[in-house]
Amino acid sequence: MDREDRQIPAPADVPSDRPQSARDFLTGIAGARRSVLWYETFSDRSDPAARAILRRVLSRAEASKTAQVAVRVRPEENDEVAMGRARAAIAAGWQGAFFDMQRDLTGGDAPSNRPGFVDAARRLGLDTDRFTDDLTSGRTRRRVAEDLALAQRSGTARGPLLFIDGRRYSGVLDEAALTEALERPLGLRLRTASADFFEWAASGGLVLIVATLAALAVVNLGWHEGYERLRQSVVSLGWNDAIFALSVEQWVNDGLMTVFFLIVGIEIKREVVAGELSNPSRAALPIAAALGGMIVPALIYAAINLGQDTVHGWGVPMATDIAFTLGLLALLGRRVPASLRVLVSALAIADDLGAILVIAVFYSSGIAFGPLVVAAAILAAMVGLNRARVYALWPYVLLGLLLWAAVFAGGLHATLAGVLTALAIPSRKPAAVHGVAAQTAELMRAEAERAETGEGFANQSVERLTEIVDRLREPGVHLQKTLENWTSFLILPLFAFFNTGILLAGSGFAPFSAPSLGVILGLVVGKPVGICLAAFVVLRAGWATKSDEVTWRHLIGAGCLAGIGFTMSIFIADAAFDGPALDGVKIGVLLASTVSAAIGLGILWEARPAERKGTT
Repeated sequence: MDREDRQIPAPADVPSDRPQSARDFLTGIAGARRSVLWYETFSDRSDPAARAILRRVLSRAEASKTAQVAVRVRPEENDEVAMGRARAAIAAGWQGAFFDMQRDLTGGDAPSNRPGFVDAARRLGLDTDRFTDDLTSGRTRRRVAEDLALAQRSGTARGPLLFIDGRRYSGVLDEAALTEALERPLGLRLRTASADFFEWAASGGLVLIVATLAALAVVNLGWHEGYERLRQSVVSLGWNDAIFALSVEQWVNDGLMTVFFLIVGIEIKREVVAGELSNPSRAALPIAAALGGMIVPALIYAAINLGQDTVHGWGVPMATDIAFTLGLLALLGRRVPASLRVLVSALAIADDLGAILVIAVFYSSGIAFGPLVVAAAILAAMVGLNRARVYALWPYVLLGLLLWAAVFAGGLHATLAGVLTALAIPSRKPAAVHGVAAQTAELMRAEAERAETGEGFANQSVERLTEIVDRLREPGVHLQKTLENWTSFLILPLFAFFNTGILLAGSGFAPFSAPSLGVILGLVVGKPVGICLAAFVVLRAGWATKSDEVTWRHLIGAGCLAGIGFTMSIFIADAAFDGPALDGVKIGVLLASTVSAAIGLGILWEARPAERKGTT
């Protein structure tokens, strides 16, 4: 492919995931229930069986008048044979024979050079002189370049690239699965809708808002007593005479939230071992910004509450709700550069680490050394498993449960057990890609030969594939993926529901009381000031770098979004306060988080990325 062709952009008015009738080569009836867009590679390396399955399913859909199919070309740029076939198919398309030529160019004896293409055109009854001219014409080369640019815009994964009704098909290349994707039964539609919602970056924050509004509505619309009875209901675990009893609120705050902190711990460890926090030059800016964003709000709160009993609540405005902050950044889309999202993600993780340390050191009470000795022994056993390279997850989960009980009995905040368990789970480098690819290819080749004789997939092969998949990621990542949706869509909403049910009419909330004012100013003012001031210092001193596409306006807006304390601030408030004072501080957190979100979104909505040059 020539350099000039590579510079041809994707047409701005052509969608990359849906056919365009005025441009694309189409087959089937217009107005069919399904629209299908297929990017054909024309490569000999493509699996002919997969291509045959795809062609059979699409042919049946066309015959039943349920789908209209468009095909674009996507040859690899360094595959001259595939590039020639793509141009030949398009040249035939100018004479209305694209699909016939596509079939001839992807069969068992497909031509691979110019004479072969001309012979194929002659067999199809095309004007060979016109076909020969079109093979190298400017419009043919431009169409190939445009299709490649459109494919690049929609996804660059190798293998078949297929869109059904504008949605990329990522399922198995199996006739039953493809047919189901085209028929779209109710079960598939429900799975698709739920997957879309779970994958939407802002969905976790939306569910938290709904849970918070539900709690406020229940309490303030006449069901306050029932809400309190439910929250204080005791749930017990017992064995003979031994009984362990906690209220529903405690089970959520001290029990389920441990799972949330387990995931936070896994994220922290991954960032420190192999992420943004693993490189000192890249880690300096988010770590400094996180420290500034914790110290300044704490100082503001302490200054306002100096000399009062409420001064111990200085940890409340230090925290950032990572789910809300990153969710709002995702909603801004291309208005914010990707490097800003990476920076804020690393900053929020460093902030979480600081919040965990604050909770463990300053908001634990009634220390009992006997259970803590047991906790230390359990942790030592987990470290021993780590050192012995035991990668199975179940021993760490089992010991983590025992660690939770010991930490809880020892007077430390029980959620610390989640973080310690995450740190004990071993890390290892992912498997070598080439070795895994070769092993998988050999395994699947053997299974394809078995399939020719009518045999099913061997159980042993399934087990080996499972082992390969497990080896592609660290054990902690697999655990995180298993628990992530449960945390985002059940545990955190339950926490929000049972901790934000505040009776507004009788709360006696005073925004200018020392605790409330300290929390509000700490989050709304202290967070952006601390983050930006710390960033300025380390950048000016040359201790850190930032991408040129991240402007100071971006940093200020991100600093304001970091003032969304919500779940983390409420969590610390619950450890620091009780009674009416706790309700007042919670209202302050909700108010400050709302104001911070509005200011941050307003600033970033009008921001524009700086010209990308590198890092400074």
